[in-house]
Formats: sequence, C-alpha cells, structure tokens
Amino acid sequence: MTVPAGPPVPRPPVPRVVSWNITKRCNLKCEHCYIDAKFGGSAPAGELSTDECLRVLGELAELNSSALLIITGGEPFLRKDLFRITTRASEIGFMVVIGTNGTVISDRLADQIPDAGIQGLSLSLHALTSEPHDRFVGVQGAWDNTVRGAGVLREHDIPFIIQTSVTPWNEAEIPQIVDKAKALGARVFNLYFLVGTGRGAGQTPLSPDAYEALLETLYLSQKQHEGEMIVNAKCAPHFKRVIWQHDPGSANLRAYGTGCPAGVHYLQITPDGKVTPCPYMGHFVGDLRTQTFTEIWEGSGLLQSLRKADLGGRCGECEFKSFCGGCRCRAYAETGDALAEDPACGYEPGTLSAEPVVLEQEMTFGIPEVFRVRWTPEARQRLQSVPSFARGMVIRRVEKYAEESEIREITPELMAKLRDRFLRERGGKVPFAFWKRGKT
Repeated sequence: MTVPAGPPVPRPPVPRVVSWNITKRCNLKCEHCYIDAKFGGSAPAGELSTDECLRVLGELAELNSSALLIITGGEPFLRKDLFRITTRASEIGFMVVIGTNGTVISDRLADQIPDAGIQGLSLSLHALTSEPHDRFVGVQGAWDNTVRGAGVLREHDIPFIIQTSVTPWNEAEIPQIVDKAKALGARVFNLYFLVGTGRGAGQTPLSPDAYEALLETLYLSQKQHEGEMIVNAKCAPHFKRVIWQHDPGSANLRAYGTGCPAGVHYLQITPDGKVTPCPYMGHFVGDLRTQTFTEIWEGSGLLQSLRKADLGGRCGECEFKSFCGGCRCRAYAETGDALAEDPACGYEPGTLSAEPVVLEQEMTFGIPEVFRVRWTPEARQRLQSVPSFARGMVIRRVEKYAEESEIREITPELMAKLRDRFLRERGGKVPFAFWKRGKT
C-alpha cells in the first residue's frame, strides 16, 4: 500500500551573515567588550586550530557558501593564520570582511589584505579626540593609531567603515563623530547601541527617551551624508521605524523582513567553536567541536523560536514588528527572555498606524533567491557579487523592472543600467560597502 506523501516540511532559512570571533586575544582593554577579550600575551587556551577553522568553513558552505563572513576578535590581526583562513573562505565564495580596532594597520598589512580575499574592514572609533577614546579602550595612543590606520586604508583604496558605540559620555558628540568618519573616508558609519553583555554589562545604558532622541539625530546625519556615506544604527532595529516616520519611501528602509536577524539570518561563532544567535546574546545553541553546523542551525530550539518570532509585550503588538521587532539580544540580556519586548524602546504600538506596516520585497533583506524571469548565465554570474543577504531583494527589484518594461531576459547590460540608475538615486554610492569594485 502506498502512503500518500504529506506536505513538504519547510526548511529553515540559511545563515546570511556570520560573525566569527576568531580569537579572544586583544591589544586593547575596552570597557564595553562583549566577549571579555584577553589583553596581551598569547592566545587563550581552547581556541579553534587552523585545521578546525578550515573544517568549520566547509560546514558553513554546506548551508550557504556565499554568506557574508565577518571575522573579528579580540583583535583578529593578532592571529598568525588569519590570512590562510580568509584566503580559503574567499576561495569557497564567502564575502569576507574584518572587524578590527584599526590600531595595527600598516602599509605592509594593507598590501596583503586584497590578496588574502578580504573585501573590507570595520574600524572602531568612539570619540572625536584621543583622551576619552583611549580611556574607554584602556590603551593610550589607540585613537591616534586607529585614525592612522584609516588613512592607510584610504591610501590603498581598501573599503572601510567606522563603528562607534554610544554611551552617556559620548552621546552629545555623535553627529560630529559621524562627520569625522566621513572626513576619514569611511563608506559607512555604524552607531552601536549598547547591549549589556560581557564587560558591557556594567555600562550605563541610555534611557528610552534619550535613545529615541538620538535615533532622530542619527536620521538627520543620515540625510546630511546621503549619497556620500551610509549612516546606520546597529542593535537598534527601531531606527527603521524612525526612518519610516520621516520618509516611508526612503531607500534606507531596507531591512530584514523578520526584524532583528539574530538566529534567523545571523549567528556568531566564538573563538572556541560555540555558536550563539548573535555576538550580544550569551546563550550557546551548539558546539562546532561536537556538532555540525547543519545540526546546530536546524536543530536548536532557541533558533527555531527566534524564527517564529512570537514576541511578547509591546514588540508583539507593534505595527512595525515585521521589520523592527526590537533587539532580541537586549531583551535577553535584561529579562532573560529572548522573545520579550525590547526595554530600550519607548514607542507605544498603534501610534502611527492601526495596520501592520510591511516592506515590499524589493526592500527586504534575506528573502529567498527566486527567479521568475530568464537570466542569462553571465547575468547570474554577475549577481554573485551582490551580498548573499541582499541577493533575493536585488533579483526581485531587477525582475520587477523587467516585467514593467516587458523585458523577457535579464542580461549584464540591463543589470549595469539598473545599477547606474540606483547609484544616481543614492548620489553615486553603492548601498553595500563591500561590493567588489567594477561589479554590479
């Protein structure tokens, strides 16, 4: 007797972005360090070996061989096998970027970066001047070295972003730090809103009112630098709601359709091979020394709960839940429940809209790569230069134009035309900092 097949079991989304803390060793002593990095000396015991790192790359490739791979630390450039790992990752197809404090960048290092498969870097700068920055990171001279490193990258034409963590002591000068990032040559400025984990658990957070006021200020900086430098908020998904309030059609509204991507499109690997939904959520969902990547990604109960997004409190009631949803890590850090409301947000659901606000697919990161129009092999190849998390969105955008224009085949020439049109809309800047130059 033949048993009828049941409905297909939906597979979970693939990891689009992976943040890999490759070492806890560091040359700074930052007050807010979420990983509680080790200052000076040799690497702490238990970190993944070179061979283990290469194996992990292979396992991740089985899920998504073109994920954005953010390799950070500690200070990743202190790891001697870094370039061997990044080279292999690039050969597989990953888009590789490095998160560094920027203090060790030199001309010699910059000469090696492109050949090691690294497409861009992020540097940390937390103040306009050296004294408060150096006090915050615990090492005198750090500010000068980071600024010098930014200059080296600019001279070598290596894309970089500037990242700043906001605290009560630097809150007032954030607009000026944004301007400083632009003057240094950054393609993107990211403002991080503190999540109380690691050494950051002892830091004083902003109040919800101060948080909201700063997001409004950041929106003004975003408008000021539009077409010259992209300005984003991190660990603050409700920045998208602030943008929507001002301009529902803004190109800067692009976001994951699940809101916070932690555990849905994003995860962290710790130096010893543990896996968490996000660097700022201290809950291990697996161990790559005893489990495969696929076993962790598909089998973790917490990851499955984050994907269902059955959120509590105001986040669950909010009309912006679909592309905001609050920071899941902050909810976990402050309440112990990753699905609770984000305590840093003071917005009352229903204030701006009685109906759910949903992004169109052309504005949504992380959607599947579905082809409804014929693409030439050359066009599909060119599509590979788009970051994995944005590829489905770009496909939908290009195909929507083709359908409206009665074009039946997507070619590289059409992609170049749409890219140029989009760049004109954005003032000449590619929306993703690390697209390969010369590619769509």
